[in-house]
This record gives sequence, structure tokens and C-alpha cells, in this order.
Amino acid sequence: MKLMTCPMNGPRSIAEFQWLGAVQPDDDPQGGALVERLFFAPNLLGVLREWWRHTPTNTVFIAERHLTTNEILRTYFHNAGTDSTAGAAQ
Repeated sequence: MKLMTCPMNGPRSIAEFQWLGAVQPDDDPQGGALVERLFFAPNLLGVLREWWRHTPTNTVFIAERHLTTNEILRTYFHNAGTDSTAGAAQ
């Protein structure tokens, strides 16, 4: 069973989580830049920062996941930035 570490609730089954999409920059794109962001997502290899939600407690956080290995490297709350991390379990 694959586990993900919720920063609030600790290690849980991946079935308890909902993927909410990739973390986007805070800028406000207009016109062509907005179209590119919405419809032409890059196909990256490597680490991607993603929004996740622990559905039983409605806890929303960021997880860093390696797209090639599908390994969850770390999880943390958005306000905590990259300083406060929780370990990932598999």
C-alpha cells in the first residue's frame, strides 16, 4: 500500500487523498500567456510541486513528487514554504 505523509495527520493511505493540480506561479497571466498556462502544460521530468487534499480532514497542502519514479519526496503547508517539511512514506 502506498502512503503519503499529511503534514497535519501523519502517514496515511494514498486513497485518502485528492490531487488538486500543479502549483502555479502567483502571477496573473493575460491573453496568450493565460491560454498557454491552461492548455499547454509542460511535460516535465523531475520534481513537481502539487496541491493535495487529505479528504477526511479537508487539509490542503503541497507535496513534491518525482514524476519519473512517482516518489513523494516531501509534504508541507503552503504558508510554511520550504522550511517546514514532513517526511514522505511509501
